[in-house]
Amino acid sequence: MLAMTLPSEIETGPSRRPDQPPAGAHMLDRHIRAAASRVLQAREHVFFEGDPIHHVYQIVKGTVCLYMTLPDGRRQIVDFAHAGDFIGLGESGEHSIAAQASTLTKLRCLPAGALHEVARHDPQVGVQLYRALSDQLAAARNLLLTVGRRSATERLATLLLALSRRNERMGADPARISLPMSRAEIADFLSLTIETVSRSFTKLRQSGTIDLIQSTLVLIRDRRALEQLCADEPAAGR
Repeated sequence: MLAMTLPSEIETGPSRRPDQPPAGAHMLDRHIRAAASRVLQAREHVFFEGDPIHHVYQIVKGTVCLYMTLPDGRRQIVDFAHAGDFIGLGESGEHSIAAQASTLTKLRCLPAGALHEVARHDPQVGVQLYRALSDQLAAARNLLLTVGRRSATERLATLLLALSRRNERMGADPARISLPMSRAEIADFLSLTIETVSRSFTKLRQSGTIDLIQSTLVLIRDRRALEQLCADEPAAGR
């Protein structure tokens, strides 16, 4: 399963007062606060493909790349998880992908059944899990489109726009994007070479679409141009 972000506030049902936190929110918060913490250095693994699922992990800080190993030994990164995201959910009993820290990362380790227990006690949490899974499927479809039909520069623009929109959802500056992942990780995510990723950054910078501050900070100068490269019209709240 890919990275999943749960809203910080669970929707209230018709029987609850607006100022009354739902029971599921209390239970989830209790599980999270009681969870053990784990700190990983960059390139240290959270889990590998085939490992049994014992815990669900919430990222407190840092970034984790989620990847699969292809039959020829190459790596295909399928998602990046950031602070607030949950990783490690699954129904098969074992992890179908691997998770590796891209930077110094702190995690909370919840027992695997914790979220399911919360969902059983509060249907609204189950609804949020369903919505999060739907968002994951949409992200997976978008990745297939990005890798299969878009040029190298369009692929990079799609990644930058996704990170910008995440900043919006998290209340951060959408025009200022921190890149915790390496160029090699971006290349493995977009199915490009490192050299092509670097050339694509240069093209976007030379066109005035972005400014590149060192290698880890991108400033978006022309949001419309970035959206047009993605063949994606701006949408409110995205």
